[in-house]
Amino acid sequence: MDYDDLDLKIIDQLQEDARQTNLALAEKVGLSPTPCARRVRNLEDQGVIKGYRAVVDLHKLGVDLTIFVGVKVERHQDDEAASFVDAVTGWPEVLSCHLVSGDIDFLLEVVAANMEDYERFVLQRLLKIRSVKDVRSNFAMRTYKSGGPAPVRRLCGK
Repeated sequence: MDYDDLDLKIIDQLQEDARQTNLALAEKVGLSPTPCARRVRNLEDQGVIKGYRAVVDLHKLGVDLTIFVGVKVERHQDDEAASFVDAVTGWPEVLSCHLVSGDIDFLLEVVAANMEDYERFVLQRLLKIRSVKDVRSNFAMRTYKSGGPAPVRRLCGK
């Protein structure tokens, strides 16, 4: 789909503050409220806007570990890869799952309350998947930026 500058401005504004009223959003992007609401609804219907959520500081809730887990799988057959992806994307502690190039096949971003929690995750979940051949863990020591808004207008050449 081809999105115009107004659509991209709406996306930028909603990434910044999804709780703003339609009236405030319309003013910021230079539209009247009805056409603005229609554009937001269209972006939602087309799956460009996938949802809305609160950004949570997990450290303040006692969740101390973020781990980037490199996973190598035994075979890359479609059914095995799909089975792996279905399993890990259903686990709440997996924040993201990427198929990557290089020495590993998948890169997971995982959160755990502590080392014992992560150990349980690896031993009782991840290593129970038949196709998992190797697991490499990299622990984030400090996070400076995470889950930031995408620069959609720049990426879309507008």
